[in-house]
Amino acid sequence: MSTTPRRGRGGRPPQLTTEQIVTAAIALLDEEGLDAVTMRGIGARLGVAAMSLYRHVPNRDAILAAIVNRLFATALAGFDPGPTWAQAVTRFAVAYRRMLLAHPHAVPLLATYPVDVESALPLLAGLLDRFTAAGIEQDESLIVIQSVGVYVLGHALAQVGTPPGSDAPAPPPDPAALGFYERWFTTGLEAIVTGFQQRLLPR
Repeated sequence: MSTTPRRGRGGRPPQLTTEQIVTAAIALLDEEGLDAVTMRGIGARLGVAAMSLYRHVPNRDAILAAIVNRLFATALAGFDPGPTWAQAVTRFAVAYRRMLLAHPHAVPLLATYPVDVESALPLLAGLLDRFTAAGIEQDESLIVIQSVGVYVLGHALAQVGTPPGSDAPAPPPDPAALGFYERWFTTGLEAIVTGFQQRLLPR
């Protein structure tokens, strides 16, 4: 699907926005892989010269960081944390993994580019509230969330990862493999959450 802006009067392209650039970059990432996400590739997809992108973003790294923040936000869109912090962090893990599997080419990117903390904290407010209600300090809460997030990323990388030097998507697994990954993910997540529940018990 093309994300090329429609031309305005006189054949001039309309003013680009950062949102359009990030949307085009994600589409390119999903269809062609991380190596295709270049200033030239994004410009071609939008029907503009690559140099015009620099009016909105300083470089490719800034676009990659924006992709990470956008995808993380989509993972938590409409997030319902549930009544307890254990349920909340479990639902967070499931929602985060769902997004990663929907964007397999983005998994290595999210594994190496950290989500911007200032952008993430408002998105995690409902989750953090469940920890606060249980009397758990935010520093401790963030350790739990980050630990679960790293587990989710590592598991997704194992499921959809490709050999070094390859940007082609991994072949779709058979149903037995999918079932294995589901059991592995659920069992590992339960073990992590249970471990933190024991660690955070009131002393």
